[in-house]
Amino acid sequence: MYQEHAQRILELLGKSPTRGVITAAEADNALSILEKEVASSKRHPEHDAEHNIHAQEQEDGEGDEHAPGQHVSFAARAYPLMEMLRTAKAEGQDIIWSK
Repeated sequence: MYQEHAQRILELLGKSPTRGVITAAEADNALSILEKEVASSKRHPEHDAEHNIHAQEQEDGEGDEHAPGQHVSFAARAYPLMEMLRTAKAEGQDIIWSK
């Protein structure tokens, strides 16, 4: 995931995109926050598309190629983390990352 997209997701959770942890105890709340944002992005797809274009422009400077107008929804970007949060909650494990 591009940093710009990860940053948006992690800022919603009050986390840093470079290094952090979501504890098993925090997983349920984090999942709730992301589910609400996914629902909102589905109700307002124009805002989701504008953010996606801005993120793509930011990341293009790093040498990655994108198809013009390529759009990946917030829901699709957040899905892997949401699945990790469900698993972390169920197994009582923390999610840890660093850059």
